[in-house]
Amino acid sequence: MTNNLMILGAGIYQVPLIKKAKELGYHTIVVSYPGPYPGFDIADEVLYLDTTDSEAILDAARNMNIKGICTTGTDVAMGSIGLVNDTLGLSGISGQAARVLTDKSVMKKRFIEAGVRTAAFEKIYSLKEAIAAFKKIGPPCVVKVTDKSGSRGIIRVDTEDEMPAAYAEAMKVTGKDYLLVEKCIIGHEIGIDAFVSGGRPVLLLPHDKLVYKGGRATVPVGHIFPYEVSPVLRDDIENQVNKIIQASGMNNCAMNIDAFVCGDELYVIEAGGRCGATCIPELISMYGGIDYYGLMIKAACGLPADFSLQKAVPCMASLLYVTKEHRLVSIDYEKIRSLRDRNIFVSFDYAAGALLPVMHDGTDRIGQVYAPCSSVTEFEKIRKEALSACHME
Repeated sequence: MTNNLMILGAGIYQVPLIKKAKELGYHTIVVSYPGPYPGFDIADEVLYLDTTDSEAILDAARNMNIKGICTTGTDVAMGSIGLVNDTLGLSGISGQAARVLTDKSVMKKRFIEAGVRTAAFEKIYSLKEAIAAFKKIGPPCVVKVTDKSGSRGIIRVDTEDEMPAAYAEAMKVTGKDYLLVEKCIIGHEIGIDAFVSGGRPVLLLPHDKLVYKGGRATVPVGHIFPYEVSPVLRDDIENQVNKIIQASGMNNCAMNIDAFVCGDELYVIEAGGRCGATCIPELISMYGGIDYYGLMIKAACGLPADFSLQKAVPCMASLLYVTKEHRLVSIDYEKIRSLRDRNIFVSFDYAAGALLPVMHDGTDRIGQVYAPCSSVTEFEKIRKEALSACHME
């Protein structure tokens, strides 16, 4: 029996998935277009293909007799995963669900039809239509691209005068000829991660967010487990999640939701048919005492996977980032080892000499840290301590 597992993406968010697959004995076939991606160095086999080239990936998957196909932390490859699953009869998200969940304009329309509580929106093709949508919906609004993740191409607009710049900025990011203008929900932003099996959520974990506010966008940079909810809000979250499943048709896959809490009501911003990024798989594993990467791999290969939580350990994670231009001089690996001895897990994405990206969106990370912790104040000290292992100038 084949033990080939195809993983789409070779970036920093796919590295733990690749490592876990190898640990479980799979022959890892990592697919991405060429570039300095760390997943290539640890893969058993590499295919240099665009992860959005669904037909080419299907041909490769068929020829290599794969047992499963998966990714994590990214939306761009979901269409290819859906096509492969449909055609080869593999376990995982369908092509139809992937199409719904990777185009926010289609997603929002389906949400409204299914009764998901979400923000009013307009699909627009020009600056003139964007201004008209702003006037119709009323401030504050958000201009949003429909085909990206990681907070890219999302700009808050408070006045009509701000719309031309926001429209131009968003159009630079998208590969589509349209955008969304939607009502900006004012509430407490949270995330929800789940796993859907048998048409229902077999894992459902709301979590709080740590955010970085820069320019006109608020970027989620970390997560806090658990997010305590009232019984009324818990019921509403379960209701909204089931409506998202109905609206999208997703099944046998992870789910990641961005939402706002207003009182005891959940307003869904968007959802993805994959696990969230920013250490969410690590936090789910730490919080619940389960191996979330391993369970996602088993599910993708059609094997039994028990997502029952074994414990509840409060924990937090954050990206490591800089707000001004720096060059990385060196990394204190001895300090990183000493932090690990305290159950604090730190990693950096760059080597000495690299020019570090300035934080603008969720892709502008220089590393990450996660640890068991129940105090935001205490975790901020942990984050600063972790960042101090990276010597910059």
